[in-house]
Amino acid sequence: MSIAFTPWPESFAKKYREKGYWTDRPLLDLIDNAPQENVAVICGERSLSYQDLCSQSRRLAVYFQGLGLRTGDTALVQLPNIAEFYVVFFALMRLGVAPVNALFSHNKIELTAYASQIEPKIIIASDEHVLFHDGAFFNTLRALSKELQHALIIGKSEWAETLENVLASSTSTLLTAVPSKADEVAFFQLSGGSTGTPKLIPRTHNDYFFSVRRSTEICHFTATTQYLCALPCAHNFPLSSPGAFGVFHVGGCVVMSPSPDANTCFELIERHQVTVAALVPPALALWLQAAPSNNASLSSLQLMQVGGAKLSESLARQVPEILGCQLQQILGMAEGLVNYTRLDDDLETIVTTQGRPMCSLDEVRIINEAGEEASVGEVGELATRGPYTIRGYYKSPEHNAKVFDEEGFYHSGDLVCRNDKGYLTVVGRDKDQINRGGEKIAAEEIENLLLRHEQIMHSALVSMPDSMMGEKSCAFIVPKIASHGMKSLSLRKYLRGLGVADYKVPDRFEFIDSLPLTPVGKPNKVALREVIRQRLQLTSQLDKTL
Repeated sequence: MSIAFTPWPESFAKKYREKGYWTDRPLLDLIDNAPQENVAVICGERSLSYQDLCSQSRRLAVYFQGLGLRTGDTALVQLPNIAEFYVVFFALMRLGVAPVNALFSHNKIELTAYASQIEPKIIIASDEHVLFHDGAFFNTLRALSKELQHALIIGKSEWAETLENVLASSTSTLLTAVPSKADEVAFFQLSGGSTGTPKLIPRTHNDYFFSVRRSTEICHFTATTQYLCALPCAHNFPLSSPGAFGVFHVGGCVVMSPSPDANTCFELIERHQVTVAALVPPALALWLQAAPSNNASLSSLQLMQVGGAKLSESLARQVPEILGCQLQQILGMAEGLVNYTRLDDDLETIVTTQGRPMCSLDEVRIINEAGEEASVGEVGELATRGPYTIRGYYKSPEHNAKVFDEEGFYHSGDLVCRNDKGYLTVVGRDKDQINRGGEKIAAEEIENLLLRHEQIMHSALVSMPDSMMGEKSCAFIVPKIASHGMKSLSLRKYLRGLGVADYKVPDRFEFIDSLPLTPVGKPNKVALREVIRQRLQLTSQLDKTL
């Protein structure tokens, strides 16, 4: 049984194979074909060779096979930055079970949404997450998803089987399962879309493997690469751009960091002679602040990759000066298209653009307000199709009809301009989404949750400028009665009580009598963004005069 998804038209699939982009190999080959004696992952005081990674993933796959998991089944996975993330991923690949890798910051609302869409057979989670300290939330999900039968916990558990016990158990059972076909769904990624329900992105072995291979070529990864995984390991950026998978493809080593905290990462860089790191702009800003006063040696660091949100030119120029390494900017999306500045680009290109597409069959259109192809330097919406850009979200026909046109181009909602060399610069965003330091927040989702509050008549979530995060979120609230008594603290507590991930909780609340409306009666978010911009500016001016 295979998982249904929107495939590439046969004529395109044929072209991608003829070009050598699709090789019909499973993602499992990333570790199975690596030099087995090389160190694959360093996690705290532990080191796993490729042989260890392969052996542990096989043993875990045998256990999954014994539970009855088969090709075409799905799994919901939520793990922090630990080596077991990769053990679990490749164990599932061996059986053809497609996981959704939730971020560790996700909470009840996100996990419930994912489970309802894929109906997983198993949940694999960590005892470090409050939702899995006991079996209550698992039982809640099992009541919602008729397929859910099993749970596996990394760490200690009194209510579920643990990975430690599974790997410690001796078994002579042979693994008879095989990976799913290379042109079928390998796993799902998460969309940072603008609608209330999180969209799932089906990635096939063929398209994702190509993205990884091409990325390693552009970024010059080799078996000597020591890659610091400081961002959440399930994110597309540290997974495949080139990320951990790119490292595995060339036989290098991934050094796990529990967070992008500067002091933690600096120690790891010095200790393990890290050569490449990847960050979002807010984390980079903190590194640049901390580096001059930190005693750790960063001399091994050769390349700093930055993506997830637009990097300011002023910060970009500080990277070689303060960190002593080269900067590479990346504009990518979990739906597919990845743009890189090249390592041999001139400095001005590197600090002022977010790169150009990574392969010849990446088709990019920039559509202006008139619906026509934008000229050089003109701002428009980024639309794309290609050998690793999906043709549709999972089980989302109505949304797909809005964001994929009849020619198969994905309309991203990103506003960009293109120079005469084909390099893109991010200008803004057309869709109703907030990019909070690389974490995408769908405004509609939070607005709908706020409207459940008995004292709220209307709500509108907009971005507000922030020097560190790029953007933060501000919720404008119209109370049902003037003497409402609501406070920011109580509303934050209310949202957290619903199970909202912390980064989605509004950074600021503003109470107003009514929402400004557009001529067609929708909340005028342009006007609201201007209101909060002016209020922040006034606050800043008052602070300076005190």
